[in-house]
Amino acid sequence: MKKWMLTAVILFCALGTSLSWSQEALFANEIAGSSSTILSSDSFLPVEDVYQVAVNIEDDYLVFNWSIQPKYYLYRDRFKFNAVDATTQLSPPLFETGKRKYDEFFEEELEVYYLQTSVRVPFQSNQKQIDIQIESQGCADAGLCYPPYKQWLTIDTISGAVTISDTPSATAEAAMQGRSPGQEAKELSLFWILGFALIGGMILNLMPCVFPVLSIKALSFTMSHQTKREKQAHGFAYTLGITSTFVAIAIVMLSLRAAGEAIGWGFQLQSPIFVVGLIYLFFIMGLAFSGYFEIGTSLMSLGQGSTSTNSLPSSFMTGVLATTVASPCTAPFMGPALGFAISQPTYIALLVFAFLGLGMALPFIALTWIPGLSSKMPKPGAWMDAFKQFLAFPLYITAVWLIWVVGRQTSIDVAAIVILGVILLGMTIWLTKLRQSTGKKITDITFTNVFAAVCLISALAAPIMSISKDAEPPRWKTYTPQRLTELRQSGAPVFINLTADWCITCLANERVAFTDKFYKSLRDNQITYLKGDWTNNDPKITKLLNEFQRSGVPLYLLYPENQGQPEVLPQILLESTVIDALNRAKT
Repeated sequence: MKKWMLTAVILFCALGTSLSWSQEALFANEIAGSSSTILSSDSFLPVEDVYQVAVNIEDDYLVFNWSIQPKYYLYRDRFKFNAVDATTQLSPPLFETGKRKYDEFFEEELEVYYLQTSVRVPFQSNQKQIDIQIESQGCADAGLCYPPYKQWLTIDTISGAVTISDTPSATAEAAMQGRSPGQEAKELSLFWILGFALIGGMILNLMPCVFPVLSIKALSFTMSHQTKREKQAHGFAYTLGITSTFVAIAIVMLSLRAAGEAIGWGFQLQSPIFVVGLIYLFFIMGLAFSGYFEIGTSLMSLGQGSTSTNSLPSSFMTGVLATTVASPCTAPFMGPALGFAISQPTYIALLVFAFLGLGMALPFIALTWIPGLSSKMPKPGAWMDAFKQFLAFPLYITAVWLIWVVGRQTSIDVAAIVILGVILLGMTIWLTKLRQSTGKKITDITFTNVFAAVCLISALAAPIMSISKDAEPPRWKTYTPQRLTELRQSGAPVFINLTADWCITCLANERVAFTDKFYKSLRDNQITYLKGDWTNNDPKITKLLNEFQRSGVPLYLLYPENQGQPEVLPQILLESTVIDALNRAKT
């Protein structure tokens, strides 16, 4: 295995960004070229005449009633509601069911509203006057679209009087330009989020995906005769490899999101091709840890003790490898940090991801910079080889779990083909060792090369097989935004579980908390159970995650009876926790 092979695997994940242009940018260009025509042509009305909104307050809801001229429509996904004052809290809006229409700009079927629509936005505020910015966007059936239309609302919560303007009020201007308590809270939250990211990165080292790599890299230092400065240089190279890879993944993710892709953390695991690549990687690493063969020192430098073979590039690549194999794992405290990151400007998001990488590298930094820790490491001996072989088993287990994920993403037939590819890969390695023992050149045309080609073909063919899933037990309904809206409008309590087959925490929660008592409590309280499966990419589920400042699963929401505010349950569930919450939904 050569260094470039791993680099190719990493770069493969980012390849899509160079081939994708932003749908948003394309739409904006279309608007820029046509908006002047819209506003200057006698055949099209001004935007303020086409879309008119009336606002009133009903209990804890702001109700926006739009009237739309005939042959014009509004996009449901283009509505935005933002409170200027940080003391005013707006919850996700409740929409009416619209009409499905194929949109040529987005090249997909979207939900739109003709003639009229009403949007209810739950709000909380202790102010007598609140300022709201709303944004909408629509088109004409004739094929021309308006730019996003922003309006500013000043609402008197006592009298219910509403003033609508195309420019912000003086109060709103002052709130945006001044330094408010909400801004101080944001700075404080950034401090805590960075702390969560640091701790989450540290805990990531304990995951079965990462722990073997970190352990062998750390133990290699006990065999090393390097100076203190050389060890510190290796610690810096290892840290640079981790943080740069985290930031690179963040750049890919943020770029794809900016291009209109509805993705979050772990998006690469939604690609069966990437998961198959990880299966082969974990299997090869497991064989290396088992001592069956040695992976090139320039790639990982696992277990090598001599200064000559433990180069700085190999320490850097070990950091890259550690981050790559950590992709299926999500540690506690990472969820809030990642959810915060994707809702912030790019530089803050990249800072959060850099702190995740720094936290993951922190144990190794401490080992290389604090001399006392190195002296407390176990002395070298024969036990190290046995320990290294023991660490191969978490890698094998991870490979088995990923095979199951591929099977859920595609079909059991694909999982069988992947297993066959793993076997052929093992046979290829065996034939290679056999030829090495005879002294013949590996480059000779032999069965070794043939089986290597078969393994590669198997790896590439598996994800493109026909997709079929086993039937789910009829104990829940599939989540859709329309179904949730209908249930909420009827006042029915709803429990939502957003999960994925590759999410270990999700699977553990379902085993521990979703027992027969859980389903009985659902029936007793007449609560509808909606399940959103994010194993494969689903923009609707991603949108719901983003509404609650989450970038990944799990997310558990409990909507109480009579259209109350949803309760966000903890990411780690116990049976008692979820049953108590279900009982609260009816009170």
